[in-house]
Amino acid sequence: MTERQEPLDVLIVGAGPAGLTAAIYAGRALLRTLVVEKAIPGGLLAETDLIENWPGFEQAISARELMTALQKQAERFGAEILQDEVVRIEPGTPHRVQTPRGTFEAKTIILAPGSRPRELPASRAAEFKGRGVSYCAICDGFFFRDKRLIEVGAGDSGLTEALFLTRFADSVSVVVRHPEDDPKAIRASAILRKRASEHPKIEFLWNCVVEEILGNGSVSAVRLRDLATGETRDHEIDGVFVKIGHDPQTEFLKGTVNLDEDGHIETDGHLRTNVPGIFAAGDSRVVAHMYAQGVVAAGEGAVAAIQARKYVSG
Repeated sequence: MTERQEPLDVLIVGAGPAGLTAAIYAGRALLRTLVVEKAIPGGLLAETDLIENWPGFEQAISARELMTALQKQAERFGAEILQDEVVRIEPGTPHRVQTPRGTFEAKTIILAPGSRPRELPASRAAEFKGRGVSYCAICDGFFFRDKRLIEVGAGDSGLTEALFLTRFADSVSVVVRHPEDDPKAIRASAILRKRASEHPKIEFLWNCVVEEILGNGSVSAVRLRDLATGETRDHEIDGVFVKIGHDPQTEFLKGTVNLDEDGHIETDGHLRTNVPGIFAAGDSRVVAHMYAQGVVAAGEGAVAAIQARKYVSG
C-alpha cells in the first residue's frame, strides 16, 4: 500500500453499522472516502444471529446479510473499504493515519472502532478460551451439539445468544447475578425475557456468579458462588458462552483525542472530538455505548458524516 498523494476527504476507522453508514453518507456527498477495518465489515453485529428491530424489515434478517448489504451500498457510492488496522493518528492539516500497510492523509476522520466483548473475570477463564469458553455463539455454537451450556449475561445480547444456542445444545443455563424477585435482575427486553423463560431448554441460575472454570483440557464444569450465602457449588456443563458487556477499542487513540476513564471517546453534541476535523460515532463513543444498538450506531454514523461534509466544505 503506497502513500496517497492527495488527502482523502474522509477516513473512517471501523466498518460496523456506524462506519458503514458514515461511508454511505460521505459517498453520497461525493467525498473521497476510505474505510479502514481490521477485521471483517459488520463489527460485532456480524456476530449476531438475527436482527428483528432494524427499521424497515417486517421479518427478522440475518445480521451478516444486513451488514453485507450496508457494505455494498457504501461501495456503490464510491467508498473504498480496506482491511487494515489503524495504529496511530497524527492530528494536523491534513491528519495523518498510520497502518502497518501505509500512511494516509485525510481532511477529516470519523472514529467508529466499536468495541470488543468483555472477558469473563473468573479463575481459569483465559486458560479455557477456545476450549469450551466462547464469546461468540454464531462462531462456535455448532460445535456444541447436544451439549450442556451456560450463558453468562442476561442482557439483550445474552438472552439472544442463549436462544440461538438452543438450536444446538441439549440445555442452556443462564447465570443471573441478581435474585429472581429483583425486577431489574434481567436487563433484556420484555420479548426476549418471555421467549427465554418459556423455552423448554433454558433455565435460570439466580443470584450467583461463575467463580472458576473447571476441567482438564476442556471445560467440564463451572464453580458457582451464591451471592447471598457465599457458598459455592459445582455445575457440570460442556461449554461457557459469555456476554457481559464490551470494552471500546480505543487504545490507539490515547493521547490523540479525549477519552473518558473507561476509554470511550468524548465528543460534543455534534459528535466532534476535541480535535478539529475528527468525529466519533457508535459504541466506542460516550453515551452511545450505553445503548449498544446497531440502529443507534448507524444514526450516529450518518450525523458524523454530515458533520464531516460541513467541515470539508468549510
